[in-house]
Amino acid sequence: MLIAVDFDGTIVQHEYPKIGKEIPFAIDTLKRLQSDFHHLLVLWTVREGKELEEAVEYCRTRGLEFYAVNASYPEEVVEEGYVSRKVNADLFIDDRSLGGLPDWGVIYRMIATEKHLQPPTNELKSEYSNKKKGFFQRLIG
Repeated sequence: MLIAVDFDGTIVQHEYPKIGKEIPFAIDTLKRLQSDFHHLLVLWTVREGKELEEAVEYCRTRGLEFYAVNASYPEEVVEEGYVSRKVNADLFIDDRSLGGLPDWGVIYRMIATEKHLQPPTNELKSEYSNKKKGFFQRLIG
């Protein structure tokens, strides 16, 4: 599986353009996803130039190597004048996703048990389903 992983707010705390403190277990979990399941990781970030190189080196010095950086595969060539950060990944791990970033232990278990493939449950629906229906809700069903 190809997994795109954000950097700021996902691997490290937000302190862009500086590199924040590592979010506990982020790098260890990503390395386990590589070693346990042979998943390919893509660093998917808004960082460019020097800041991007610093992020890649930060991970590398901690033993985390990426399959590609801001690309779907290492040999991907971006046409001049065309800048697209969209990568062709099977899964995206990002603190800005709907629902936020789960704990890294939860992320590992979701991927290991393939729960990321199941449709999300509607917990809010069950929270409100026990409440008395309002006037308009009684009219329409």
